[in-house]
Amino acid sequence: MESYLLDWANLLLRWIHVITAIAWVGSSFYFVFLDSSLTPPVDEDLKRQGVSGELWAVHGGGFYHPVKFAVKPPQMPAHLHWFYWESYATWLSGFALFTVTYLWNASSYLVDKSLMDWSAGAAVGVALAFLAVFWLLYDAICRVFGSGKNGEATVGALVLVLVCIASWLACHWFAGRAAFLLVGAMIATAMSANVLFWIIPGQRKVVASIKAGEPVDPVHGLRGKQRSVHNTYFTLPVLFSMLSNHYSFTYSHPLNWLVLVLMMFAGAAIRQFFVMRHGWKLGRNRHPWPYALVGAAVIAAVIVWLRPAASMTATAVPVTQAAGYGEVRQVLEQRCFMCHGEQLQMKNVRLDSPQSLKLHAQAVYQQAVLARTMPMNNSTGITEAERAVIGRWFLAGAKTP
Repeated sequence: MESYLLDWANLLLRWIHVITAIAWVGSSFYFVFLDSSLTPPVDEDLKRQGVSGELWAVHGGGFYHPVKFAVKPPQMPAHLHWFYWESYATWLSGFALFTVTYLWNASSYLVDKSLMDWSAGAAVGVALAFLAVFWLLYDAICRVFGSGKNGEATVGALVLVLVCIASWLACHWFAGRAAFLLVGAMIATAMSANVLFWIIPGQRKVVASIKAGEPVDPVHGLRGKQRSVHNTYFTLPVLFSMLSNHYSFTYSHPLNWLVLVLMMFAGAAIRQFFVMRHGWKLGRNRHPWPYALVGAAVIAAVIVWLRPAASMTATAVPVTQAAGYGEVRQVLEQRCFMCHGEQLQMKNVRLDSPQSLKLHAQAVYQQAVLARTMPMNNSTGITEAERAVIGRWFLAGAKTP
């Protein structure tokens, strides 16, 4: 029953997380586009009001005319929309999903004893520390190096180094699947913390100054813009790390930390292309195609690098050496029944009867022989010979009594 309820919690939290993430990422992308696409106002009345940029757009059968005030509007509107619940809801739902999936079953999902033979509690503590420590170090980098002529370039370089170190540590301390997700959660935590500790507080101070009739300190807008820009570059790397746990060929590689770093770098480069493209259309900078080219080239190089060897393909298991049900059952009884048997059915999969094994034969073959992701982190010590038995049984027709 616990496994069944956890599966429902996983499904519902994942659903909420995806919905809120779409809202947050969508608003982030839109405002970066908007800021990059603004043109100086033409109307004299807008100029007198202090408008620094405007945009005309058409969508859904209507015309829209957003304008931006460089520091403050002439007067505060009766209703002001704040963009922060998208961020908070995404982080809260994501952390809840991470908890019920990885932290609740830390011994199975976080711990890989071939990497670090530590307790589930220790693994949970270090995983949570990743989220907090990365934010503190990233925030310190922004505070110390974020100003000055080359401040943003310095921050970018140092954050890249920090992400590389964190990725290496995560992939050497945790199971690969969990490590990728943890790095994504780590960066996403920094993104939401940017909203919580910098962007929204700065905006509240600006609004308070306007309402009090006091001069507005432009530093709040500059700091908020800095962290908002960082968030937009973090977005594609985070999305890759979140999706990668469905594709074992990424996180099961011996140099999985480098795979993660390269793919996140490619995502950031492609995001830079889209950010700069809006300004290029207005003649503000050169065409940013080199960034897209670099990102695509890195992805292509990773694809070639990770291509499976011939021995990993299905044809490597000779069908002529067929294995019977009795032989494959012995393997499953030793390596799989503890999680997929009478006492426990993880993911509602049971393999201890001929009928249920026949029903899940395709999944068993894919997960244990091709993807090699089961048993989870090879916690039961399945051997290559035993994987071959499963492969020969399946390719011979997956026969059961």
